[in-house]
Amino acid sequence: MRHTLPIAPQFYVTAPQPCPYLDGRMERKLFTALQGEGAEKLNDTLSQQGFRRSQNVLYRPSCADCSACMSARIRVADFRPTRSQKRVVKRNAALTRKANSPWATEEQYALFRRYLDQRHADGGMADMDIFEFAAMIEETPVKSRVIEYHLPPGAEGNDTGEDKLIAVCLTDVLEDGVSLVYSFFEPAMERHSLGRYIILDHIEIAREAGLPYVYLGYWVPGSPKMGYKASYGALEIYKAGAWRDLVDPEAHRQDLHPLSVDPIAEQVARIRLPDSRPAPTRRD
Repeated sequence: MRHTLPIAPQFYVTAPQPCPYLDGRMERKLFTALQGEGAEKLNDTLSQQGFRRSQNVLYRPSCADCSACMSARIRVADFRPTRSQKRVVKRNAALTRKANSPWATEEQYALFRRYLDQRHADGGMADMDIFEFAAMIEETPVKSRVIEYHLPPGAEGNDTGEDKLIAVCLTDVLEDGVSLVYSFFEPAMERHSLGRYIILDHIEIAREAGLPYVYLGYWVPGSPKMGYKASYGALEIYKAGAWRDLVDPEAHRQDLHPLSVDPIAEQVARIRLPDSRPAPTRRD
């Protein structure tokens, strides 16, 4: 009888490029392909070690001399909204939520373009066309959902006479939580704090499903774009190989030193794979 051993994922490193979060720094990512019948298990296991998904790739920051970016997740059972967050939920009480299969629509893309043009016109996704947008939504080898938020006709901000799409979140369903892969919303409705509402509603989605965590992506202290995540209670960050309570955001430095990051080979060797075998050596 012939036995076939499972193929271990191979890890690679991107070339350095300017950091989108902290001025004057360079970013580099450690990544691996996400494919095949073991994709969901690999996504679950690596998400628990600070990795994020982008289409069929899993990645984690591995900058040469900076360790500011830390994966963040909310512990659902211990989360208690602040007064401000309660007001955000109340302000958006009229919204309806729809969970769909990962399929891109022209309506989503129109909203996505308005969002980018007004909020991130100089960002890395600013030139994304409808085909690239569809790939971002649809190319997923794991259990994903497109969560849409609609404003009913007659509600403040909707004079169209029909439901109006005002926010979207591409969400992965993990074995221990939900992961917000990418979200966008109507930029003209700034008073509604839709970005904050999406996170708060995903806490409810996780609670309804009995899942313990909401994965938010990366928290970057000192970054105007990514520092806001510290405002959510019961937040954990993945630092030095373990999940830790955030506690005091000011206690976490924006490390910038050639010895603040372990060599790539050591990072890869410590990655836990689904079958508990050690990760293979990286490939340049």
